[in-house]
Amino acid sequence: MFIRQLSVFIENQEGRLQEVLDVLKAVNVSIISLSLADTSEYGLLRMITDKPEEGRRELKEKGFSAMLTDVLAVRLSHQAGSLQEVLTHVCSAGLNVEYMYALTNNKEDGASIVCRISNGDEAARLLKSRDVELYSQDDILRIFQR
Repeated sequence: MFIRQLSVFIENQEGRLQEVLDVLKAVNVSIISLSLADTSEYGLLRMITDKPEEGRRELKEKGFSAMLTDVLAVRLSHQAGSLQEVLTHVCSAGLNVEYMYALTNNKEDGASIVCRISNGDEAARLLKSRDVELYSQDDILRIFQR
């Protein structure tokens, strides 16, 4: 029901993102989807990868602040209003969407998002009860390997 997101705090300076990507490439960790947000001081790189634990371990060994977070990967249909419908369920239950970003997949699988919701367990139960499809870590790997 949850997938593992690899998050890395990086200084907002030239070359730091490249260094993170070099570490992941060196250990053959593939990025499936990502989001990068920045401030004047630092950036927060959030990634769905094929080997999140290995990526975290290698980044920490190289001195990066890296952590794993459980997030939801939600499948959406390719029709107007599908995201709004999911968010209506979440907001009606008094839950807060902390962040979200698009998840790469193919046309047959529809659109998808990765999201962190204030109470992930409650959000997962709620969405499943509304027949919203949530991807597992194995589902993500299967989509990626096509």
